[in-house]
Parts: sequence; C-alpha cells; structure tokens
Amino acid sequence: MPTSILSRSYIEDRLISRQPDSTARSDADLTPYWNDLLPKNRVLRPAAVLVPVVERTSGLSVLLTERSADLPDHPGQVAFPGGRIDDTDHGPEAAALREAEEEVGLNPDWTQLVGRLDHYHTGTGFHITPVVGFVDPVFTLDDLELEQAEVAKVFEVPLSFLMDPANHEKHAIDYKGRERIYYAMPYQGHYIWGATAGMLVNMSHILLGAPSNESGVA
Repeated sequence: MPTSILSRSYIEDRLISRQPDSTARSDADLTPYWNDLLPKNRVLRPAAVLVPVVERTSGLSVLLTERSADLPDHPGQVAFPGGRIDDTDHGPEAAALREAEEEVGLNPDWTQLVGRLDHYHTGTGFHITPVVGFVDPVFTLDDLELEQAEVAKVFEVPLSFLMDPANHEKHAIDYKGRERIYYAMPYQGHYIWGATAGMLVNMSHILLGAPSNESGVA
C-alpha cells in the first residue's frame, strides 16, 4: 500500500480504539539472541513516548529530538519526547504529554492523542508505550523551549519518508563478537536507529501492513 494514502483520517481509523499487540516489540526482533545477553528476571521500568505527528501545510511530519551529548544513556541519539511514567501520571498518555512539555516545550493543548503503537522493550530495561498524537502546527521549531540538559535539538521528518518500507534499512554492528542487526533510517544528516526506528517500523506495519518477508517483525 503506498504511503501517499496516509492522512489524518486514515491514521485515526487505524489507531483509535486499537489495542497494542500482546507481544511487545523489542531490540531482539532482528537479533533473536539479544535477550540471552540481558539479565535474567529483570524488572522493566514503565515509560512512555509521544509520537508527535505535526500537521504542517506541506504535509504530515514527525517531531524528533536529538539527545544531549552529556546524557549517561544514549547520548546524541535520536529519540521521541518521553521518559519514565511517574506515580503521579494518570497512565502512559499523561506521561507522554508531560515529558513532551518538559523536554521540548510542546504544549499539551496542541496535541490530540489518537492511539497507541505496540509496546516496546529496550535493552536498557524500559517497557515503553508509544502514544501517537496529532499536533497543531501553531509553532516553529525555533519557538520550542528545549530542556538543554536532555535535548540538544529538535527536527521534523516527513511521515511519508518514515512510513516507507524502502527507507527501513537494516544495519549491523559487532557486539561482543556477535552480529547485532537493527533498523536505521538515515535522513538529512540525522541517524534514526534502534528503538526509535523500531517503533516507527511498527507504526508503518500497523498503518500500511508488514512486507510479506517481514511478517511478525517490527
């Protein structure tokens, strides 16, 4: 199915009232032995991210962040706004909106949430709930107030690019003498990879269907 059919109404029809798949996506989807390297009986920490789909006049885009180079975990990597779910949060949706406001100054009133992607487990021990929301384009990127300790910059990528299977590259690195395979979506000097790319591929599968040779993989 071509990405050109993507529209707000189509995405809403696919996501509203949708329940996440019972099997969470994870860093092991492309590298099955990955889970063997993780601590046994580990307790995953609940987290949520906002997948902010901005309704620009030029078309739908996704707002992404580049993490600060000074952070202890994943410095300099591309990510969605998000973080741990606090005890005071009323669920993943509230946490995603709160974190987006704290990290990049995205006013919750600008966002209308429409549904969830599948849960995602990371090697760093997080159980992530990705929440998709449409964002009113009442701001420019320069208007946003970034939490400089966490976010170095923000940028937008056309949704059509991110949803196109042709852009879902599979890259590999050597990890402790074994090959680790992961999704990557290089875009205009930005390297979108790992969990962020994995969640975007899952979104593509939900909206457009998985390619026949990748059924069940996200």
